[in-house]
Amino acid sequence: MSFAMYKESFSIVCFYTVCLPLVLLLTSVLAACHNDSAPAERYGFVARLGNDTVSLESVTRQGNRLVSDEVDRFPAVRVRHTEIELDSNGSIRRLVMDIHTPGETEKARDCQVIADVTKDSVLLSKKDGTGTLHRKFARNGSLIVAHVPQMYSLYELYFAAAEKQPDFSMGSAVPMRQFYIDREFDRFPLGNVVVRPSGGGKAEIQHDWLSGTGEATLDSAYHMLRYSGARTTYKVNVERLSSPPDTKNIADRFAALETKGGAVRQLSVRDTARAQIGNATFTITYSRPLMRGRKLLGDVIPLDHVWRTGANAATQFTTPVNIHLAGMLVPAGTYTLWTLPHADGGVDLIVNKETGQWGTEYDYSRNLGITRMVAKAGGTPVEAFSISILAKDAQHGTLVMEWGTFRWTAAIDVK
Repeated sequence: MSFAMYKESFSIVCFYTVCLPLVLLLTSVLAACHNDSAPAERYGFVARLGNDTVSLESVTRQGNRLVSDEVDRFPAVRVRHTEIELDSNGSIRRLVMDIHTPGETEKARDCQVIADVTKDSVLLSKKDGTGTLHRKFARNGSLIVAHVPQMYSLYELYFAAAEKQPDFSMGSAVPMRQFYIDREFDRFPLGNVVVRPSGGGKAEIQHDWLSGTGEATLDSAYHMLRYSGARTTYKVNVERLSSPPDTKNIADRFAALETKGGAVRQLSVRDTARAQIGNATFTITYSRPLMRGRKLLGDVIPLDHVWRTGANAATQFTTPVNIHLAGMLVPAGTYTLWTLPHADGGVDLIVNKETGQWGTEYDYSRNLGITRMVAKAGGTPVEAFSISILAKDAQHGTLVMEWGTFRWTAAIDVK
């Protein structure tokens, strides 16, 4: 080998063993510096359920770092401060969330959740006055996101992470895995998420704790402008705010309202109605959603679709004797009640033999029968969905369902 060839070979070796690693390191440092020096974006989100505000959030985003101050009432008031570091693909690298729940007991009032995502695992810890809980879940190469149902900066991260994947730009769904903050993650491991483009600047999301499909409206930079839960059982409407709200003052106000109102109620309180016709005692167990200023028929309650007739778990009806219900023979026993309102104003009552299921798990093959109810417009709007049984005499009564301005009835004849 000539000296010139030796010199050239030595130079190449030096470049790859010394210079190139330094160049890559410098590039990484410059990228990080550029990321940290990028202009900070400040914005917010407001989530409403009808005319009730259920969450407000103030967000600062700078490169791959996001800081959020949020307050929600779902239904208990919670105040959250969250700091998130993201990978370049949009997956969460680290999350630290401090949660203050004013209505909780002293030991559970303040809690910190930390998530560290490694190449192989998601490491979770939850610390409050009772101690610290640690969990480790296999990542299996998935994109990792976090789930709090009323924290919409996290929802925006779902769509932003999906947009970075080649499949999304080709119109395909992007799978992810989510860890839980409010749920006990010792009982609930990583859940499944799917995000897919739906055209026209919109994208859809489905995940294990969302019954139905949520839809987001996005701008060209994949900022989430709006989110709608209209096609889910949690019919929230979310808007992006150009200016961050004052979450501290709002949190103080929410906490004061909670203290004044006493114990926290569920969003749709579970209730039991009992009534007696002759010697027979009937029982109906159901959940009572609130109107909250919303349009009910054709919006909250879709027309020409089976409705769970309330909220949450399926509405359960027990009769101790054989009866005719709107003309349909119903033997003594326990059933679930469903309704099917129509665009022409009519409504069908469905009696189903399956019991104990969630209200989204209707199985038509288990129907005992379907019969027509009497549908009339009521007078004064009823805020909380109500089911009752009114006795007429020892053998006759009426099943009544009321909400907003509608009133549905079915005759009960005791056999």
